[in-house]
Amino acid sequence: MSKLTVMGFCTINKMGELMTKSHMSLRDDFQVSCPELDVLVDAAINCPGVLGSRMTGGGFGGCTVTLVQRNALDNVITTIYENFIKKFNKNAAERIEFYICTPSEGAKKLSL
Repeated sequence: MSKLTVMGFCTINKMGELMTKSHMSLRDDFQVSCPELDVLVDAAINCPGVLGSRMTGGGFGGCTVTLVQRNALDNVITTIYENFIKKFNKNAAERIEFYICTPSEGAKKLSL
């Protein structure tokens, strides 16, 4: 459960929705996305078990962050990879890397 959920700000489903809307805004309103990132996000958000996805970083290439239910992970990775091959090519898709992370509280001040 995320800290936002615990604090009552939003549910994990709402967080995913906000991530996806944020990507759409970065793509449409600020025009800082690129076709490669859009394919990654579109493939992800159309997979069962994905709560949201968006580009991250400075824009014009880079990475996406996708909020995925654990039991859907393998299917999401396969689907993203296959969609990237269809849109671009296998050589480009072979450079895709997936980093599986578990959400945590993040940085905080510690009293020593």
